[in-house]
Amino acid sequence: MAKFTVNTTRLDPYQGFRFKIKVDGQYVAALNKCGALKKTTEVTPWYEGGDASGPHQMPGKTKYDAILMEAGVTHDTTFEDWANKVNNFQGDAATSLATFRKDITIEVYNLGGQKVLAYNVYRAWVSEYQALPQLDAGGNAVLISTVKLENEGWVRDTSVTEVKEN
Repeated sequence: MAKFTVNTTRLDPYQGFRFKIKVDGQYVAALNKCGALKKTTEVTPWYEGGDASGPHQMPGKTKYDAILMEAGVTHDTTFEDWANKVNNFQGDAATSLATFRKDITIEVYNLGGQKVLAYNVYRAWVSEYQALPQLDAGGNAVLISTVKLENEGWVRDTSVTEVKEN
């Protein structure tokens, strides 16, 4: 099978440095890292009486790993506002049950700037948020905020198909 169906002469897989994250229909500013999409299905052993060949193995529950994202600190408050919906320190520290879960989209682009892959992540919510890293008067590093998103699964957006590259 060809690695690419439209661009049959292409040999190299897509590179991982051109991507965008969309939350509430808007792209997050200054995003520089997005953790892996990973799921793990438990193995459930099953023993059959009279069968000495050992346990049979069946799939059990599937768990979707949290997604860690990093963004340069700007005036974009997308992650901060979202984290505050989970536990707002103001008032009674309540969770906004109606809006703390969000569906997000992770988009991957080729070197020509064309969207080539997209994944929809469902019912994500912020379990960890770091507004600022350690500050260092002697350093010159870019300020990076981090967010850890728990989620209940993801699927590839099959409406995004391979495009003809020039």
